[in-house]
Amino acid sequence: MEFNGITLVTGAAGFMGSHLVELLAERGVRIRATARPRKDTSFFDRLGVEFVPADLTEPEGLPTLFEGGVDRVFHLGAVCNFSTPYEKLRVTNVLGVEHITRLALEAGVKRFIHASSTSVYGRYRGHPFQEDDPRDPCDDYGRSKRDGEDVVWQRVEQGLPAVVTRPCTVYGPRCTDGAGKAFSRPTSITAVPGSGKQLLANVRAEDVAAAMEHLSRLENAVGQAYNIVDDSRPTLEQALRLAAEAFGKKPPRLHLPLPAVRAAAWLDGTLSSWRGKVPDLELAAVNYLCDDYVVDNRKLKATGFTLKYPDFEQSMRQMGEAYLRAGESGR
Repeated sequence: MEFNGITLVTGAAGFMGSHLVELLAERGVRIRATARPRKDTSFFDRLGVEFVPADLTEPEGLPTLFEGGVDRVFHLGAVCNFSTPYEKLRVTNVLGVEHITRLALEAGVKRFIHASSTSVYGRYRGHPFQEDDPRDPCDDYGRSKRDGEDVVWQRVEQGLPAVVTRPCTVYGPRCTDGAGKAFSRPTSITAVPGSGKQLLANVRAEDVAAAMEHLSRLENAVGQAYNIVDDSRPTLEQALRLAAEAFGKKPPRLHLPLPAVRAAAWLDGTLSSWRGKVPDLELAAVNYLCDDYVVDNRKLKATGFTLKYPDFEQSMRQMGEAYLRAGESGR
């Protein structure tokens, strides 16, 4: 599948959206980036990318996004945290999907790539999550992403050529929110939650962007869901150690019992809600650390996609080296 028109990227100012815009710009794609109105558009200006402000919760302003011949949509616009209650998440993560998919269907786009999450699966059941596993989310964020998916599946039945992607914990350059931030920048984590033996599922942002672009070109991907995860399954303790070493920090040695971590998360969440902020330590995220969390990527790899960063340890080493170079060049 080739795309000669405009490629629309929603949520383009976010962590993942910025990586996708960067990738598409490198490939010479004609991009229309959108996110909520902002004063600073220097990122898009530097890349020569058109930026059109719009709010997914205000449908009357969305039709302009499709003017001029949009033939591909990457929908990454969403509220992505575990602390916002469902009713507030629903406005963007469900109703926003309804608005943008309706317009995409009316515009006759060739492909619609939807960014969901492995959180739709819920708690770990003892085997790597596969795309046809039941979706039984255990938190408001996961429920909002499942319900957003359901909107996409309904549009597929109506003729929208859509693909659903389910990234796991995404980390990488510019990550400042979510669980992936622990592996994306220097942190002051001094203790390992629980035993530290819990297996993790991670993926670099650059690989998520590349996988989405790859899937957009496959005719037989339409109507399908794809997990996006690397080939590694580091333990939590290994991952925290590798991240600390990469950024020149002291690896955590102490182990903090999970009940104590939950208590700290509850306190952080309570204080943060009073301040109107998302806590650094989210209680729902801590609940995922009670068990392993392993995701199967064989379906994605069967399409011929090759990960640039399949190994978490090597990826962290590369991020550390880049961080060091950036520090030296800034001196």
